[in-house]
Amino acid sequence: MSPTVHALRLRACEVVLDLGERPLLMGIVNASPDSFSDGGRYRGLEDRVALARELLAAGAEILDIGGESATTGRAPVAVDEEIERVAPLIERVVALAEEAGAAGGVDPRRPVVVSVDTYKPAVARAAIAAGARIVNDVSGLKDPELAQVCAQTGAALVVMHTAAVPRQRLQDPDLYSDVVVETLAFLRERVAQALAAGVAREQLIVDPGPDFAKTPAQTIELLAGVERLHELGLPLLFAISRKDFIGALTGRAPRERLAGTLAALACGLDVGAQIFRVHDVAAAADFIKVRAALTGLLAPQRTLALAEENRHDRVETGSRVETGSSRPVV
Repeated sequence: MSPTVHALRLRACEVVLDLGERPLLMGIVNASPDSFSDGGRYRGLEDRVALARELLAAGAEILDIGGESATTGRAPVAVDEEIERVAPLIERVVALAEEAGAAGGVDPRRPVVVSVDTYKPAVARAAIAAGARIVNDVSGLKDPELAQVCAQTGAALVVMHTAAVPRQRLQDPDLYSDVVVETLAFLRERVAQALAAGVAREQLIVDPGPDFAKTPAQTIELLAGVERLHELGLPLLFAISRKDFIGALTGRAPRERLAGTLAALACGLDVGAQIFRVHDVAAAADFIKVRAALTGLLAPQRTLALAEENRHDRVETGSRVETGSSRPVV
């Protein structure tokens, strides 16, 4: 099935992105020690910069940097501490992206954009000053001042659906009578609020908020009907990587949810989502490329061939690297 294409334009300060021709991958760089998925794995600034470099090389066109995880049941991070976590990292990542562009590694028509994952206006201001161009707000505009920050700076704003305050776990199977209809109504109201604050329509992105104040069953119901969010006429962000609903379906821990994440990615492609927030950028990029070829969106050249070095798996034997098989590949 060929995916639906919804062509839209996104403005993020001086950057203009034409969306819809192909999906954008938003790579995740956590600067918090308690992330549900990779907390403690990237401990310092250099480790996080190295991760950003790896995600850029894998095909990320947006890098989402957050200094407070969405892990529930914990106190919010102090504003100064969150700024200290994200601002230096954003500066380094922006420099990385500029280096990649100067070296010809980035399409100048699709420059790498840095996003900051925060719901705090002061953190957003500091992040934008450091070079962020998108504010990814997981609170659903809990603080209206955040919209004013984006209106004043020109930064793009992600408006996400949630019925809970940040870091509150809300799992009520009776919370929604129709989760799709109620999510759409919430986003419509918060988009209107952002527009009233002076945010331009071309600065806005909407996110259905998988797992946020939703049981796994509610998230699944929402994503099954998420195409209705296109009624808003805004870019759709699919933040589905390693989510709880995937773990509930598969019985797998966060880092074991790649297959389920790719299945959810396929759903997003089917409904014409434009941006996908993922941890495993390389795998997602491969998935999108193969799917595009098989659905006719990407026409392979007649000379397409498998590189010889990729014909066999490589096996390390001491200091040597050998191919894993000498048998011909059919």
